[in-house]
Amino acid sequence: MAAKVNSDTCTACGICQDVCPTDVFDMEDVAVVARAEDCTECGICVDDCPNGSITL
Repeated sequence: MAAKVNSDTCTACGICQDVCPTDVFDMEDVAVVARAEDCTECGICVDDCPNGSITL
């Protein structure tokens, strides 16, 4: 299962996009998992999100 972003707490800071090794995130008003099929569930985005907005 790919990463999921909680749009209520995401501030679109871009950290997830910066740290994701498979480049699955796009930035809109909030982070969006645009390429879920490429997510390897490594958890880096979960660990680095300052708002705890990302889950696997």
